[in-house]
Amino acid sequence: MESVKSVFSIKDLENLSGIKAHTIRIWEKRYSILEPMRTETNIRFYDIANLQKLLNITLLHNYGYKISKISKYPPEKIPVLVREIISEKSIKHHAINAFKMAMINFDQSLFLNTYNNLLSEKSFREIFHEIFIPLLNEIGLLWQTDTIKPAHEHFISNLIAQKLIISTEKVQMQEPEKKDKIFVLFLPMNEIHELGLLYLNYEISLNGYKSIYLGANTPLDNLKDVAQIFNKIVFVTYMTTSPEKEEVESYMMRLKKEILDSNDAQLWLLGRNTEHLQHKIDLPNILMFNSLDTFVKSL
Repeated sequence: MESVKSVFSIKDLENLSGIKAHTIRIWEKRYSILEPMRTETNIRFYDIANLQKLLNITLLHNYGYKISKISKYPPEKIPVLVREIISEKSIKHHAINAFKMAMINFDQSLFLNTYNNLLSEKSFREIFHEIFIPLLNEIGLLWQTDTIKPAHEHFISNLIAQKLIISTEKVQMQEPEKKDKIFVLFLPMNEIHELGLLYLNYEISLNGYKSIYLGANTPLDNLKDVAQIFNKIVFVTYMTTSPEKEEVESYMMRLKKEILDSNDAQLWLLGRNTEHLQHKIDLPNILMFNSLDTFVKSL
């Protein structure tokens, strides 16, 4: 069984490069920039080399190189030009393409090399906001269009999670400076989208607070255990897919009654399922945030 996707349709190339399929066909016909293979029924398909070449050509084209000029370059010159023009302005585009290639090929070395090069120029916070968030948004669309498989998404998400954990550990080596509250981070049972919570843990620690990270699939009884030990707790959670929208309100009522009210605690809440709570329940000790940025600004 193949572990690497090695054959791409022209629609895959469109999704991965941002260049319309119609334009790719014109570039092929006029300038022979790609060398597609064809099925017995004359349908184009492309290999990894074609995909990489198109991504490089896209970068050059975005920086003012005409396709007619690019098409005259020998194949070995195109990646050289790409390396020469990579700068602060183009590093985002190049890095996202490199991460996408790492994902397609399940290439951990390419991911790590690209990340380490970024880290020499940017802070982890800048990398997450400028590179990882746009990358994850693109990956969501690529998955929806069946350009990539769930395994690709899991692979890249877990590598990003590793970097989040390492960066958080470095920050947490310092003793927390702020004592007015303690943050306890958790996900409800069956909620698997953990990257956002991991990033909030990083930001909370970076802002000088003590954080206790309980992670995914946390029963409410675990929250009670923590609440018996610490005061001034702010519980933090994401509700993206779980509880399901029909169960969100009852879950929140139980959490409020069993955890928040009896311990004088707060809950800071994110995730798309929070929309099912608005104007439906009295939440005096619960704050809802519509983005990572608004959460961070509240720290």
